[in-house]
Amino acid sequence: MPAVVVMVAVLAIFALGYRYYSAYLAKRVFALDPAFVTPAHTYKDGIDFVPTNKHIVFSHHFISVAGAAPIVGPAVAVFWGWGPALLWVVVGTVFAAGVHDFGALVVSVRHKAKSIGTLASEVISTRSRTLFLLIIFFLLTLVNAVFAVVISNLFVANPGAVLPTVITIPLAIGVGQYIYRKRTAALVPSLIVLLIVYACIPVGLWVPITVDPIAEATGTTPNTVWIVLIFAYAFIASRLPVWMLLQPRDYVNQQQMVVALAVILLGVVVGMNTIVAPVVNDVPADSPPWFPLLFITVACGAISGFHSLVASGTTAKQLDKETDARYVGYLASTGEGTLALCSILACTAGVAATSTDWNALYTDFGTASAGATGNFVDGVAGFANNLGVPMSVGAVFAALVVISFAATTMDTGVRLQRYIVQEIAEIVRFTPLARNLTAATAVATVVPLALSLIPGDFAFGQLWQLFGTTNQLTAGLALAVIAVWVTKKSRNPVAVLIPLVFLLFMTAWALVINLIDFAAGEDPIQRFLLAPLDLAVFVLAMWLIVEAGVALRRAWDLRRESAEPPAEEPSTDEPAAEGTDEQT
Repeated sequence: MPAVVVMVAVLAIFALGYRYYSAYLAKRVFALDPAFVTPAHTYKDGIDFVPTNKHIVFSHHFISVAGAAPIVGPAVAVFWGWGPALLWVVVGTVFAAGVHDFGALVVSVRHKAKSIGTLASEVISTRSRTLFLLIIFFLLTLVNAVFAVVISNLFVANPGAVLPTVITIPLAIGVGQYIYRKRTAALVPSLIVLLIVYACIPVGLWVPITVDPIAEATGTTPNTVWIVLIFAYAFIASRLPVWMLLQPRDYVNQQQMVVALAVILLGVVVGMNTIVAPVVNDVPADSPPWFPLLFITVACGAISGFHSLVASGTTAKQLDKETDARYVGYLASTGEGTLALCSILACTAGVAATSTDWNALYTDFGTASAGATGNFVDGVAGFANNLGVPMSVGAVFAALVVISFAATTMDTGVRLQRYIVQEIAEIVRFTPLARNLTAATAVATVVPLALSLIPGDFAFGQLWQLFGTTNQLTAGLALAVIAVWVTKKSRNPVAVLIPLVFLLFMTAWALVINLIDFAAGEDPIQRFLLAPLDLAVFVLAMWLIVEAGVALRRAWDLRRESAEPPAEEPSTDEPAAEGTDEQT
């Protein structure tokens, strides 16, 4: 199958989804109100609540959610064949991720930019807040741990990528200062920074940076040193105001995302690469079943609960107008789907020239998991080579892309984890942790650091499975909050309920499968760490599903029994009073 045919077809579907389906959601399901005063204005503080241009908010949201997961997940999932993986990326992006990301942002904006966990207590029940916050804590811990391992592995494998990655930080801070003080657009400064970063790629190849001397002096491994340094950076970055580093780095990375997508997509067109992987792969008999594990392996490539945390944790605090939610929420989800498409193409058409070569990279599930990131990097380098870029430079460029996205997600992830730690501390009335930003950030950093330092193929061989199930489960639970809210507003919840039921069923099933495997395994980490963690997430999830079901039924009964007719849906052309009662 020519890769260009698949590429054009999928991009056309994404464009149609944004043009028509997101417009339907905006008008008929979420009823966006251009007159609604967003929390960014109501609670403006210059640190977290900052009214921001929708293009910059889009950059922050897109880059924060488009970390390494939409690259790694599809790169692993093509093990079962590119057909099932691509089908779920397309359907999941248009009909599940778009609804989830868009809806989580709208509901948060309508409730003072509160986190999705806190919203659960207001929309579903008081008990559900604690349950949801615990699940989110587990998810963020897994996200930050896995991404730290991804970055460290790429630094070790591609030392030429260290210099351009590190130089981005001070340059982004400079852009933030310039934009904040001059009140100017970010496009030109961010493009200048990106050119400087790319100019550092050949320098990085000439003078590669490693931490081998530190590892030898401390008796550890280079991966361990990098992981510690990465979390030290995340600790500091998550404490800075969003305008200082997070927003400008997001905008620089958005330009990098555009360049990366252009290189991949143009490389496919110029090279006319052929997909050499099978549509449906004849996997070994002892392989994990693709149903339901495909849906949790692809993870962020289709729909991700982490997106609802970003939408309600940081993005909702920056949204200038409620009508910007469609552009930021739904379009960012299609951008993530496009990145997943590029990952599939890189790992099925760019990384190998023949089916025999591809089969050697995907001999079994363990090999596919361990080599996922490397396959993507090599595949992108192949596409770049079609455009005349040397393979060595293309490999560093691809590694830089993955590292930048993963690091930005960690910036946001640790910041969100701090919010969650403080909310849980408030619930249990542990004031020293609830009010101390340093202590809360330390907890948000140390817990995933401990997980990421476990030796062996822990991150991709075992932790990724639990991350995938917890991540997709969080998406299902966020959809439950959205569904109850939409029902209470007397609007049609079908667009939310269909992906909700599908996700909860698949993820609950996957949690059971993983629990059985972890409990039966001989590895003590599986039996005494992952199995109890999996069980705890499963119990919390079942409890919250029951709470959501009761709330949804109650909202539906009240809607039917109401003597008053439903309020007329506001159009996108005229301001409506919808939602002003939720604003103080």
